[in-house]
Amino acid sequence: MIGKINYLERGSRPDISFQTHQCARFTTDPKVEHGKAIRWLARYLKGTRNNGLIFKPDLTKSLEVFVDSDFAGAWDPELSGIDRSTARSRHGYVIYYAGMPIIWKSLLQQEIALSSTEAEITGLSYALREAIPLIELLHEAKRHGFNVNAQTPKVHCHVFEDNSGAIEIAKFPKFRPRTKHLNNRLFHFRSYVDRNEITIHAIESAQQPADMLTKPLNEITFLKHRLRVNGW
Repeated sequence: MIGKINYLERGSRPDISFQTHQCARFTTDPKVEHGKAIRWLARYLKGTRNNGLIFKPDLTKSLEVFVDSDFAGAWDPELSGIDRSTARSRHGYVIYYAGMPIIWKSLLQQEIALSSTEAEITGLSYALREAIPLIELLHEAKRHGFNVNAQTPKVHCHVFEDNSGAIEIAKFPKFRPRTKHLNNRLFHFRSYVDRNEITIHAIESAQQPADMLTKPLNEITFLKHRLRVNGW
């Protein structure tokens, strides 16, 4: 069941990314509640079986990356100190091209983040590891004469973050004793920021579509973000 749902999620259903990944964590030793979660997800998919992704190209836009993290969102006071995963944060990101989602991911971080800023920086780093090759691919396409986003003079990757600390660290190379350990995660995309090929923009949490990839949301918020990502 997880394999089938994962196939749908990777192909056309970013709206179930968080739920799918969360269920997949327990495939080796599933309990009754995990079976109930799968049935709930299957009912949701059955009710929306005629929906997938609706693409509406906006040729004025190039690459856009929306990144969000949920700092230690799985923390459980009953399991803290016993289960290491309760200390891990989750990040999610959606990469758009021409206003259409092309890559999305919900992932439980392997590193233990010590602050919300560190969790956001980790998510930003992972997202840009996928975005930077796309930037280079677009550059190469333009050099070979392909009409790639011709209305934009340069290919920019707009990264939208909702954490002011993460934005500050990503934009300006100022490291202090408590942030110097983030250097390696930032180094791989620093030159792109310096050349203005990646620009960091603030965004309100309520407007962050990647929020639905990091944690459970109420119905109103979920439907709002689903419209932004899936188009329905």
